[in-house]
Amino acid sequence: MRVAVASDHGGFGLKAEIINFLRARDIEYKDFGTHSEESVDYPDYALAVAESVAAGQFDLGIVCCGTGIGVSMSANKVPGVRAALCHDTFSARMARKHNNANVLTLGQRVVGAGLALDIVNAFLEAGFDDGGRHSRRVAKMCGIEEKYCSK
Repeated sequence: MRVAVASDHGGFGLKAEIINFLRARDIEYKDFGTHSEESVDYPDYALAVAESVAAGQFDLGIVCCGTGIGVSMSANKVPGVRAALCHDTFSARMARKHNNANVLTLGQRVVGAGLALDIVNAFLEAGFDDGGRHSRRVAKMCGIEEKYCSK
């Protein structure tokens, strides 16, 4: 598994915790920045992760900001990305199992490090329940994307 990771300044501390978590589990990752708490624009970092996941360079992505909202909205602009903002392990697991989410977004000011790492773990361990109703629904989401992105 290869994971793309990034944050803005508001999620910088949480990103560091996540990188330590990935290292401890020997999960391959790339840190797309930012590399300090100096103010930056979150769409730039969400875009870097989203493009790398959409291009197939990474299996999954994780992006953090203060709330997780801005990076989620930004990442979801990239065709092929299904970013899920999660505040609990159940949502993280279901985002992967039912929605085939490929990017997890988190808010450093919303969830503490302990819960965030549990969420990351749930997201990484879950797989898509391919086939049946979930595949049909994800295909419909992709159809919406194709309809509006082809204009």
